[in-house]
Amino acid sequence: MEDQDILESVKKELTNYLIEKKLRKTPERFAILEQIYSLKEHFDVDTLYELMLKSGYRVSRATVYNTIDLLVECRLIVRHQFGTNMAHYEKAFQNESHHHLICTQCNSVNEVKDDEIHDLIQSKKFNKFTLTNYNLYMYGICSKCAAANRKNTIHK
Repeated sequence: MEDQDILESVKKELTNYLIEKKLRKTPERFAILEQIYSLKEHFDVDTLYELMLKSGYRVSRATVYNTIDLLVECRLIVRHQFGTNMAHYEKAFQNESHHHLICTQCNSVNEVKDDEIHDLIQSKKFNKFTLTNYNLYMYGICSKCAAANRKNTIHK
C-alpha cells in the first residue's frame, strides 16, 4: 500500500472511531494523525509537538497529548515504554511485525525483523488464550556502547 493510501485509510479509521464514540472530528486531530504517519521512526509527544509547530500548525501541547491517547485507543498508534521514563510511540496501521533492540546504556532503539522469531511466537498455542498481537523488547548493549566500553577499559 502506498503512503497516501495508508494515510487515507487511517483517516477513515479515525473518522469511524470518532463517529462511534460521538467525538468531534477536529482539524487538529487529523493534522496530528498526518504528522505521525509522515514519520519513519518512533517518536515521543514532545518531539511530535515540536514538529507540529515547525510545520506551522498551531496546536496546544494538551491537544497533542489528548490526541495521542485517542489514537492509542483506536489502535492507530502503539505506545512503548523502552525502559526510560518517557513513552515512545509508533504508527500501527499496516506496520510489519518487528522487534525492538534497546541499549541499556544509550537508550537507542533499533527495530529488527526476524521471521523465525515471528513464526515461533505465532505458532505458539496458549491455554485458553488467542494471541492477536505482541511486542518483543530485547535489552542489551549496542555495538557503539560496547566499543566505547572496550576503549575505556583499555585506557584505564
